Amino acid sequence: MLLDKPRGLSSNVALQKARHLFRAEKAGHTGTLDPEATGLLPLCFGEATKFSSYLLDAPKGYEATLCLGETSDTGDAEGQLTPGHGPIPSSCAVIEETLRSLLGQQEQIPPMHSALKHEGKPLYDYARAGIEIARPARQICIFKLELLGLEGRFLRVQADCSKGTYIRVLAEEIGRRLGCGAWLSSLRRNRTGGFVLEDALTLEAIAALDDSQRALLLMSPETLVHEVPRLDIGINEAQALRHGQSPVLLAPIPSMLIDQTVRVYWPDGLFLGLAKPQANGQLVAVRLMSESPHI
Repeated sequence: MLLDKPRGLSSNVALQKARHLFRAEKAGHTGTLDPEATGLLPLCFGEATKFSSYLLDAPKGYEATLCLGETSDTGDAEGQLTPGHGPIPSSCAVIEETLRSLLGQQEQIPPMHSALKHEGKPLYDYARAGIEIARPARQICIFKLELLGLEGRFLRVQADCSKGTYIRVLAEEIGRRLGCGAWLSSLRRNRTGGFVLEDALTLEAIAALDDSQRALLLMSPETLVHEVPRLDIGINEAQALRHGQSPVLLAPIPSMLIDQTVRVYWPDGLFLGLAKPQANGQLVAVRLMSESPHI
C-alpha cells in the first residue's frame, strides 16, 4: 500500500506503525525517506516483500524547496548555516538555465550526513564526531529538474531522478552554480516508479478505517513488477515451478524474452512470480509466490 509519510518519523518507524494497523507479520518499505522528508513511501506486506527490491531500483520524483543565499554543513536545516558569497538571482531565466545544466548522467558523492554504512556504522555517526570518511562517487541521472516557483529566498523545484540520488547534494550544487549557495529546506517525494503521491494515505487516515476498509487499500504484489515483461505458461509448467521443479522445459519461448526476468502467470491469469527463460527452452524460477490456490 502507499503511505504518505509524515515529517518527524523515520521510514522504519512509519513502517512499523502501518504494519501494526494491518496486523502483518512481515513488512518492508521500498526506499528510505529521511525523518524530515515527507511523501510517498510504498509499503510491502507478506508475499509482496519478495518483490520490493524491484521498486527500490525505480526512479523517484521529489518536490524540493531550497533556501538560497546560505550554505549548510549538512545540506539541510540541521546544519550550521553560513551566508553565501553572491546575490540571489532575481531572474527565473537564469535559474531555469542552471537547472537545465544539471540534467543527465553525472557522478555524485554521497553526503557525510547520510545513513550509508562504513564499517558497520552510518556515516552520520562519523560526521557528528567530526570524522570525514572518503566516499566513492556514484553514477546518477537527473531526468527532470523543473522550476516550480521562486518566492524571495525560497526556490521550489520538481526533481525526477534515478535511485541513489541525494537531493541535498543536488540542492547544494544548484546553489554553487547560481553563485549564492543553497540548502535543502524541505523535501516531499511525489513519485516512485509508476506510483504517485495522490494515491497515498496518511497513518491517521488508515487508522480511521476498519479492517475490511484497510484490506481494500492493499494492491497485488505483481503491481511492484508491472514493468517486467509478462509470460503466460501452461498448467503443467506452472505446477512444476510451484512445486520446486526448476528449470522446467518451456517451448517455444519468444526470442525477445530470452535471459530476461519475466512475470509468469497461471493459465487463469493468477500471478505466480518471476522467472527467467533460457535459450535452451528452459524456464528458471527467480522468485515465486508461496501462497497459491493452485496446488
